Amino acid sequence: MNDGTFYRLDGRPAVRFERVYPHPPEGVWMAITDPEELLAWFPSRAVIEPAVGGSVSFSGDPHLEDTTGTVLAYEPPFRLAYTWGPDELHFELVPVGEAACKLVLTNFLSEENTAARNASGWTVCVGELDKLLAGTPGAGPHSDDVPPFQPIYDHCVAAGMPHGAPIPD
Repeated sequence: MNDGTFYRLDGRPAVRFERVYPHPPEGVWMAITDPEELLAWFPSRAVIEPAVGGSVSFSGDPHLEDTTGTVLAYEPPFRLAYTWGPDELHFELVPVGEAACKLVLTNFLSEENTAARNASGWTVCVGELDKLLAGTPGAGPHSDDVPPFQPIYDHCVAAGMPHGAPIPD
């Protein structure tokens, strides 16, 4: 399993995922910014105002209230960051050769004990992103055809990730 990595950057707890895709950054940029493409893999409907200081509206996640975040970085097609509740999401796209790129997704956590929970959720979501970018989109991270959450969570805990935050039903 690729359940992400827990680490601290400048004392801030975070979980990080890395994937290499056979697409240039521009193709993956669409998957992380276009509201319709985000529906295939992101846990909420997200609409991003394309500018630093812009708003990000999140809705439709069955586990969270609708909310609004703020764009912290917007550098197409290489860097995007925004707040989501008390957390931050950072996306970096690094070219690999002429026709591929590496995606680095970092979730900076407001509470360290959310690491295993968030890493488990992002494992499911990034798996759906993998399907989308392979040309075979799934039914989304809240569908019945994704891996069950609990075994992923148990794996993250066994790997030593901080845990203990409440897990939504």
